[in-house]
Amino acid sequence: MIEVRNLSKSYGPVQAVRSISFQVNQGEVVGFLGPNGAGKTTTMKVMTGYLPPNEGTVFVDGMDIRENTLEVRQQIGYLPESTPLYSDMVTYDYLEFVAAMRGVQKDDRADRIAEMTHACGLQEVLSKRVDALSKGFRQRVGLAQAMIHNPPILILDEPTSGLDPNQIVEIRELIRTIGKERTVVLSTHILPEVQASCDRVIIIDNGVLVADGTPEELQSNLSAGEHVSVTLMDDEEDVAGVLGAWDMAEVVEHGTDVNGEAYFNLNSSSDIRADLFRLAVSNGWTLTGLSRRHENLEDVFRQLTGGGAPKISTSKYDVNYQL
Repeated sequence: MIEVRNLSKSYGPVQAVRSISFQVNQGEVVGFLGPNGAGKTTTMKVMTGYLPPNEGTVFVDGMDIRENTLEVRQQIGYLPESTPLYSDMVTYDYLEFVAAMRGVQKDDRADRIAEMTHACGLQEVLSKRVDALSKGFRQRVGLAQAMIHNPPILILDEPTSGLDPNQIVEIRELIRTIGKERTVVLSTHILPEVQASCDRVIIIDNGVLVADGTPEELQSNLSAGEHVSVTLMDDEEDVAGVLGAWDMAEVVEHGTDVNGEAYFNLNSSSDIRADLFRLAVSNGWTLTGLSRRHENLEDVFRQLTGGGAPKISTSKYDVNYQL
């Protein structure tokens, strides 16, 4: 459905995107992740025809976005990070206006608005001005305008930005429902949202694509060996000195938690919990917690975008991931 091929984009001397390639298949919900300034928004703007690429191109349903810009735009619904709403319009009038601009036939507009009203839960705000809506409802209206022309592809840039926890859950459920019928590319910094909603994850860092795979694949690739967490009611520095010299594991992180207890995260080539318990007994430590740790998407994200991390992928485009 979407193929990004050797895409590069610069702003003067600043190269925002560096020869990245990936595919999004029909019916997939793909999370597009990266730290601030990584090139996510630039990539999305090129994918939607908002910006031209310097090199490479994007194909949507076989159409080159450089040569078939209008046709490609008809296939895409786009929600930028700043929701494009006219605040002085009534919600219904705004959706009718967008439907007209998107080429929806006049006789079909009422039906399309009714469908979007139901899909996005806008029944109670149709007669209200946009500037009177909560942030959550404005995001819902933004999603409705992106879908009003019934596009097969949705590209959503930070759709839950600025929402409170309850609103985030509402929009997450809405995106999950939308994803059953459409291809969705979703940019967000809320990693549990990606874990809950996305079939695949693409991670970009410094304009370079560094990972492409399912959340489970990415976690598995970075989870070699054993990961153990331990908490103790002992002096952190004293314990750190002993564990730092222990040859059975490597201390990767330690500190003091909110309860004032020392915590340590360790990596090893085998299950060291029994050995760690015996070490604690021999040193007179008071153990309050000892468990295996499992990599999550946040661990993957931090390792891949923290500098010097290994670049991993399950895509056929590996050659384009390295500078």
